[in-house]
Amino acid sequence: MQETIRADIRARILQGKGEEPADLVLKNVTTLDVMTGEVFAGDIAICGDTIVGIAEEYSGKTELDCTGQIAVPGFIDTHLHVESSLVTPLEFDRCVLPHGVTTAICDPHEIANVLGAEGIQYFLDCTEHTIMDLRVQLSSCVPATGFETSGAELHATDLAPFMHHSKVIGLAEVMNFPGVLAGDKDMVDKLALFADRPRDGHAPLLAGKDLNAYSATGIATEHEATTAAEAREKLRKGLTILIREGSVSKDLHALAEIIDENTSSFMAFCTDDRNPMEIAEEGHIDYMIRTAIALGRPLHHVYRMASWSAAKAFRLWDRGMIAPGYRADIALVSSLQKCQVEQVLSAGRLVDDALFATRSCVSPIGRSSVKAKKVTPQHFNIESTATGDNQTVAVIGVKAGLILTQHNSRVVKLANGALLADPQNDLAKVAVVERHGKTTPAIPLKGLGFVEGFELARGALASSVGHDSHNITVIGVNDDDMAIAVNRLIDMEGGFVVVSAGKVLAEFALPIAGLISELPYEQVHEGLIPLRKAAKTLGCCLPEPFLQVAFLPLPVIPHLKITDLGLFDVDRFCHITL
Repeated sequence: MQETIRADIRARILQGKGEEPADLVLKNVTTLDVMTGEVFAGDIAICGDTIVGIAEEYSGKTELDCTGQIAVPGFIDTHLHVESSLVTPLEFDRCVLPHGVTTAICDPHEIANVLGAEGIQYFLDCTEHTIMDLRVQLSSCVPATGFETSGAELHATDLAPFMHHSKVIGLAEVMNFPGVLAGDKDMVDKLALFADRPRDGHAPLLAGKDLNAYSATGIATEHEATTAAEAREKLRKGLTILIREGSVSKDLHALAEIIDENTSSFMAFCTDDRNPMEIAEEGHIDYMIRTAIALGRPLHHVYRMASWSAAKAFRLWDRGMIAPGYRADIALVSSLQKCQVEQVLSAGRLVDDALFATRSCVSPIGRSSVKAKKVTPQHFNIESTATGDNQTVAVIGVKAGLILTQHNSRVVKLANGALLADPQNDLAKVAVVERHGKTTPAIPLKGLGFVEGFELARGALASSVGHDSHNITVIGVNDDDMAIAVNRLIDMEGGFVVVSAGKVLAEFALPIAGLISELPYEQVHEGLIPLRKAAKTLGCCLPEPFLQVAFLPLPVIPHLKITDLGLFDVDRFCHITL
């Protein structure tokens, strides 16, 4: 081993000095220095997976003509859930690497909440075969809270065996911030286990002394800031801000104003949850870069955030710059302003179909994980003992572009002892059905409530993607359609369903743990288009309705959510009645 390392060092020295041809040389290229903003000419010489020369003329065993292209460091997505792309890690690799994303740091807590340690092991197995460097943060919150039924529980002792895997960085987003602030033993054990590793944060709206206490545990990054004021306080208190632009929570426009020469070394980009439709139609981290630049942010500071700053936040010391000694992760763009990626190098390898063809397959897991019992329309009957024609109840308020929900009050119509959906006034029912086979659904369900913001005029939408315990979530204005949607999801091993007037209008199966498709990402993209159209025929106004549905049962995001055990007030951190 040591002799191999010595041989690599000798080769780098000789190729860097130009005394031997480099393994690969990028010719006729200009390079962006993300530290100074300078754009300079000169070849880039690469030995194996490492840059050994820049700004000089080199000859190479292989030479790539890069006329008209500008080299920038490969992009790093600092926090994401691959499962939200609805494809396997190997398909995610093929989907986003051509967008210049050469490193992605994932938290597999979606599949872990369904399958436990087996889900984490599946992801780690996949990381050994991806062309991009897919790194893993070990899931800190399985389940996210004790106020829902999850498929698994992972404690510090369950995470410890994975710690020394070469692809593991540290501890993933610590979502249970109330548990941290309360000194919960399980959370303290996990933080202590990773005391010398990066610990990722998740603390929406946390401020003041509580934020001080949360940061004092050693948690160092945060992607839940949704306003400039919130982000500035978190920067001031030592947290690196990861600006998020997912398919539901879109924070870039709100936070772009804080990107400048003083902050860019302490900020990075992440997607968190981004589906293949938006990746295909807009892009990934490349989309965030060009959007931030279009919003007037300083160009090289934006590219710095996407590379060097991101690498340093997660102690990936070998990447983030185009300079000798750094990993040869390079995106070649035709325009810095538009961030139009033309070619990509991952660890010194030109990314193309032939390179992807060299990968080994990893067998999928988690089939037949949707074990819910079938339901009837009576399960969705919301009983009331109130008298009169209506009752004031708590309602979840949804807004496009936010996973934060409001805790609203609405007057709901009452008939024959039951509260009714009111599509004319944008009031739909929402229900969460436990899907891990641990309970039999009572009539009526415990997890029943109302939601506004979808503007459903008819029918129902159902999803087995329901962060983070991934029970079945259904919204609708017709109990019969809600039952049909849930039962169809059970039959198809999970996925998404649109139902109206007793008929399934569109569906898409996600049989791997009820979260992931076995299909290539191109087919997943194509399969989601009819779902979006079908949702619109119900009157749904949200651009990404299924991801919006998926966040309704997440009890660590303010303000009002719903789990299979009932309505949940996140601010008070307890279940409440209607």
